[in-house]
Amino acid sequence: MNNPAPSPLRKIVHVDMDAFYASVEQRDRPELRGLPVVVAKRSPRSVVTAASYEARVFGVHSAMPAMRAVRLCPDAIFVDPNFPRYKEVSRTIREIFYQYTDLVEPLSLDEAYLDVTDSPVDLPTATAIAKAVRADIRRETGLTASAGIAPNKFLAKVASDWRKPDGQFVVTPRRIDAFLIPLDIGKIPGVGRVMKARLAEMQVTTVGELRQLERDVLEARFGRWGIRLYELARGIDERPVQPHRESVQVSSEDTLHADLPLEALAPYIEQLADKTWRNHRRKTARVARTVVLKLKTADFQILTRSYTPTVPPTSAAELAGIACALRDRVDSPAGTRYRLVGVGLSGFIDDAHTMQQAALF
Repeated sequence: MNNPAPSPLRKIVHVDMDAFYASVEQRDRPELRGLPVVVAKRSPRSVVTAASYEARVFGVHSAMPAMRAVRLCPDAIFVDPNFPRYKEVSRTIREIFYQYTDLVEPLSLDEAYLDVTDSPVDLPTATAIAKAVRADIRRETGLTASAGIAPNKFLAKVASDWRKPDGQFVVTPRRIDAFLIPLDIGKIPGVGRVMKARLAEMQVTTVGELRQLERDVLEARFGRWGIRLYELARGIDERPVQPHRESVQVSSEDTLHADLPLEALAPYIEQLADKTWRNHRRKTARVARTVVLKLKTADFQILTRSYTPTVPPTSAAELAGIACALRDRVDSPAGTRYRLVGVGLSGFIDDAHTMQQAALF
């Protein structure tokens, strides 16, 4: 029996803007250049959206409570986020990507994968293409970007962080093992603080040590994620760049003006459900099967509850009703108060008729 043909060698570039939101603010306001800039409202209820490299020196980073950023960097300059402007800049950057390939998979406003395996431009290597893309971004926007170049998405994403800011790093097929083996396990996307601690219990702190574990052991301990870890430790990632990826989730969330008990959240859930429903109808014609309620407690613990009804919600009112009902599945201690509420839709399918038929049988 013939062996299957090996997958074609891809040339993937992961482009990641450098401190994007903060850099846009520094570009547009010259008086901020060289200063520690934090993109966030300076209030006890807000979190950091982005931090300039000057602020990062003090330990400030995105998703950090704004008041902690104040303590770490008392001289930080806080700037309210301006997402319409960031989106406008992001559109300009995306148009640059399309000059080099049609296979562009945006991950957010400030990063994307590019498959340049069959790029139409007359440049000899993916490394040269990445350099040209970064030069175009600087010329068109005045901003800098970093890039990782590799045979797959996983390696390219890790590599893009290697020479930040304003740099690029290439992992050739021959260099995969040399790149991965000494790598800290926390560099693998998806390995956060909790997973890193669980792996440390197994005496695993580097990718090389992860390779010493058999696939069956990892699967038994972590399920499907264990299989994924086994593959990533060996540089295996067959995911293609998906230029027309459908929304995985449409959601809205809001930080409350004051911490509130669970029973007081209904009006906020209803408002967010209406906003989520309008965003959903604007973004996609697909049907969302699953309703998600997200809560963040006063001490920053995140709770999510979800429900997939037999028939998907067909209005904002139905979405709000299901989301409010999900509060009954929150089992936090009595007296717990909440600082953030979110309502989301996920599990998208092409139409609801299939689900309705399934319900009949």
